[in-house]
Order: sequence, then C-alpha cells, then structure tokens
Amino acid sequence: MPSSDIPTRLPGTSPTAVDAAPTDKNASFVGRQFPRRWRDLDYPGAALKALRIALFYLAVLGVWQLVYELEVWPPYVIPSPSQVWDSFFRYWDNGLIADALKITLQRLIIGYVLSLIVGMTIGMAVGSWKYVDETVGSLVLGLQSLPSITWIPLAILWFGLNERAIIFIVFMGSVFSVAISARAGVKGLPPLYRKAAMTMGANRYQMTRYVLLPAMVPAMSQGLKLGWSFAWRSLMAAEIVFVGGDLGVGHLLNLGRDLNDMSLVIAIMLVIITIGLVFDVFIFGRLEAWVRERWGYSAA
Repeated sequence: MPSSDIPTRLPGTSPTAVDAAPTDKNASFVGRQFPRRWRDLDYPGAALKALRIALFYLAVLGVWQLVYELEVWPPYVIPSPSQVWDSFFRYWDNGLIADALKITLQRLIIGYVLSLIVGMTIGMAVGSWKYVDETVGSLVLGLQSLPSITWIPLAILWFGLNERAIIFIVFMGSVFSVAISARAGVKGLPPLYRKAAMTMGANRYQMTRYVLLPAMVPAMSQGLKLGWSFAWRSLMAAEIVFVGGDLGVGHLLNLGRDLNDMSLVIAIMLVIITIGLVFDVFIFGRLEAWVRERWGYSAA
C-alpha cells in the first residue's frame, strides 16, 4: 500500500492537535523563536499600566508640594520634594548612602540565609512528625507572635552592641515565619504521594528530595517573601537602636533625627521603600509567577 494511502487516524475520530499542526517551516520557526510569554505580551496594556503608575506618583508629589506651599506644617517638619532630593543626592555623593546600603544588605543576606536553613529544617520536622508538631510546633507559633524589637534587649545581653547582635535579631525576626510556611507546605502534601513513594521503595532522602521539597515550593514562595519582609523590618529596628559599628541604612535614619534633618529622614525612608519594591518585583514577584505557571495556578 502506498504511504499516502495509510490513514493518519482511526475512521470516525476527530482531528487531533498533530493533524492541525502547521506544516509551514517558517510558522514553526516563529513559534520556537518567540516563547509564549513574549508572543502573548500585551504591550498596550503594559504601557497603560506604566502610565497609571507614573500619574499616581506624580499626583502624590503634587499633593506633597501643595502641602509644603500651603505651610500646613512648618518646613522643618515637612520639607519639599526638592529638598528631600537634594539631601539624598548630597549623602549619595559623599558615599554615605552607598556604603550604608552595602553594609545593610550584607547583614540582611547573612541573617536571612541562616533563617532559611534553620526555618526549613524546623518546618519540615514539625510537618512530618506528630509529636514534634505538638511540642516544637506550638513553641514556633508562640514565638512568631513576638515583635522583632523584643529580641533587642536579649541580643544586647548575649552579644553586646556588635555585628553578631544585629544578625541575631534579623535571624530571630525571620526564622519562625519560614518555619511556619515550611510546615504548611509539608502538611499540604496529599497522603497519596507519600504512599506512592513508599510503594516504589523510596528511602528517607528520596522522600525528602523528590516528594517533600517539590510539594513545599508553592507554600514556600510566600514563606520566603514573608521571611524576607520580617528580616528587613527587624534589621531596620536593630540598626536604629545599635549605634556602634559600621553605619547601615537604619543608622542614617538615626543620624537624621540627631541632626534634626527631616529631609535626610524622608530620603532614607524612600530608599528603604525602594529596596523593598525592588526585591518584591524582581525577585519574589518573579518567583511567584514561576510557581503559578509551573504548578498550574495561573489562568490559561
């Protein structure tokens, strides 16, 4: 029988996706060259979104300038946007803000990474064993309710006014939220997955590596973000209180208060907000988008 006479599907069946696939080489090349997220990108919608955001912040600056012009509060209490910008540029030009950012981010990374390691270990243990959940789990939930600033007196008594005390506060402010998220990820694992892995002879390492860790990813995507936000707030509180050692971003806030320079205070507050937005958009926002796409949570 000639190859052209061989049916490509059973009689009476509907065409499949393979039958409907384009045969044009150029069309298939275009589909491979431009991924779906690029081809489906809504450029007019993105432009309108950027325009709305820009107009909103321009309106905020306008209201701020209007309040300054009307002298609702004295100028030393509410400086103008231009004064804040001049203060930021002056301290950036002399290197204080850049050096403070470097020191602050180093402290944040050390404390946050330690909290991830310890928090995920505790969360997996609490979520896996009932008796650990009843004991250690209740302690973790109780400690999570403590504000991070309450760890400052303990850190001073244990470590003194030094770098280790600041990192300890960052660690304690973040570790329990990470542990609770890891516990939720383990608890959310369907029992059928465990039984299937045990049926196939998975040992403890394989169960953790190929079953528990992938199941924890959706919950941990939120846990990582919460842990970072708590670590960031704890670090700012610690740096404001600790006056010794290298100057961080929080120390510059304290410096603005000591100098009665509200322009510097507001400029540093805006720097803190900007760092938070950068981390949220470019790191945790992309992580959440990847989790939604990978685990099928995003709309088709």
